[in-house]
Amino acid sequence: MNVIRPMLASDVPAAHAIRVRVRENQLSDPSVVTEADYHDFMARDTKSSVGERDGQLAGFAMVDVEKQNLWAIFVAPEYERKGIGKALHHTATAWYWHRSDVLRLSTAPRTRAAAFYHMAGYRTIGRSESGELILELHRPTDPIH
Repeated sequence: MNVIRPMLASDVPAAHAIRVRVRENQLSDPSVVTEADYHDFMARDTKSSVGERDGQLAGFAMVDVEKQNLWAIFVAPEYERKGIGKALHHTATAWYWHRSDVLRLSTAPRTRAAAFYHMAGYRTIGRSESGELILELHRPTDPIH
């Protein structure tokens, strides 16, 4: 069973360990994102959540209101395709839509992550200097009754 809960400072080492061992969008230089970056991120107007399965940290998501950015959704390889990424995304966006109308992220093209985000409704709006896709999602509108 998947459990989504707020990320605690004590979760950062396990989250970072997941970040450096994912199969896609790996950090070529693990020093580019450090554990201190997670703590700095969590101190701002952000929402950070973790997903657990069978008592183990299986993934995490971090969304930034000020920068209108989904900074991270990463799932440990052994927990892929078990609904954790989708649940993390839902939790992050459900909170975020009360704060802002547009959410952006970047990811490598032709990856499962890019397909995941496109299926979630993101649209490609460009490419970064490094060639990553820049994706954007707009807050859903409530149907008029």
